[in-house]
Amino acid sequence: MADKATAAGGELQYFTWEDVQKRNTRDERWLVIHRKVYDITRFCYKHPGGPRVISHYAGQDATDPYTAFHIDKELVQKHMKCLLIGELAPGQPCVEPSKNAAMVEDFRALRSTVEQMGLLKPNKLFFVGVLLHILLLDALAWLNLYFLGSSLIPFLITALLLGTVQAQAGWLQHDFGHLSVFSKSKWNHLVHKFVIGQLKGAPASWWNHLHFQHHAKPNCFRKDPDINMHPLFFALGKKLSVELGIKKKKYMPYNHQHKYFFLIGPPALLPLYFQWYIFYFAVQRKQWWDLAWMITFYVRFFMTYIPLIGISGTISLFMLVRFLESNWFVWVTQMNHIPMHIDYDDNKEWLSGQLQATCNVDQSFFNDWFSGHLNFQIEHHLFPTMPRHNYSKVAPLVRSLCKKYGVEYQSKPLYTAFADIVHSLKESGELWLDAYLHK
Repeated sequence: MADKATAAGGELQYFTWEDVQKRNTRDERWLVIHRKVYDITRFCYKHPGGPRVISHYAGQDATDPYTAFHIDKELVQKHMKCLLIGELAPGQPCVEPSKNAAMVEDFRALRSTVEQMGLLKPNKLFFVGVLLHILLLDALAWLNLYFLGSSLIPFLITALLLGTVQAQAGWLQHDFGHLSVFSKSKWNHLVHKFVIGQLKGAPASWWNHLHFQHHAKPNCFRKDPDINMHPLFFALGKKLSVELGIKKKKYMPYNHQHKYFFLIGPPALLPLYFQWYIFYFAVQRKQWWDLAWMITFYVRFFMTYIPLIGISGTISLFMLVRFLESNWFVWVTQMNHIPMHIDYDDNKEWLSGQLQATCNVDQSFFNDWFSGHLNFQIEHHLFPTMPRHNYSKVAPLVRSLCKKYGVEYQSKPLYTAFADIVHSLKESGELWLDAYLHK
């Protein structure tokens, strides 16, 4: 530990990167933002994004995720003042010694260019159009049963329309959750609660808790909750699968996971797991406002359809809609990540860390609509608050930077992206079996 530095609020310590890296335990957590050292040991439990997402950067430089996630940095800085304990010593580099300083600085320059180009500013008419098309499909679903009756074909058409409503509402709530529609966080959060609560019947707090962690450390085992299915249900990633085999652990027949994925993955995630867990989460965390918004969705849904198809018909419709939505959701959200690098956190640069865990799906009008522009997953992960209608504009700049540093930028057809999920599960299952039997 070096000498002391004088600041407006008194004396601050000078620290080295080694000092910071040691503070990554439950008892002591530090991180660095723009060379300033912050003690988040107690604050992490008060962090609006949840304690885990900020704790994932304990002992590390959090400058780039801090910049990526917050749209009102002046407000955030006010809350951070009391956490400031020092800064990096004058002789310490601005970037962690293990990282490529040139890559880090070039990405930060790209971020400045993006801001100057206005690519972080939303076109609110775009999001109004998205909302209106969701409401239109919702109305058509009801009108279909009202005018055509409750026979099988109208019933299935209504289920398909409502499944589309749920999927598209999922992409819209994602926009508000990432603060990419309004310039103030408060308004994004308020509308987010309405969209995910009233249109989908889920708690905003649950989505925030999980999804921000995913963006902070994508595909990092024990940090990204999206890969918590390893090892209980699936063996994910080449290294983790071999590690599991060497330890002789077998919770499932992983060498067949590319087959049973079709049974317990896409069709089952929402109706059999999320459907009950979201209520448990809201009650257990005492998220009463979220719970109230959720209840309005279920009241509206059942009051709308019981007069047309009765109680049993409405329950059947609801479960079918959740089944359709689940398939749509899982295939789209996993096509960008499951086939990619999955391992423990190795504290990579923001650019290379996001690119090794993320790939794109080729642009087309259908792919953009079908995935809510998450076919541009790379750009979304690098700039999570960017409005989705601007992803295509920044993509060439990202490609150019990746080419400069030899970082692989993957983009593939939609069908290939789907197939790669299955292929990667098959490969990791075979790696597990070989290690389990022979190592």
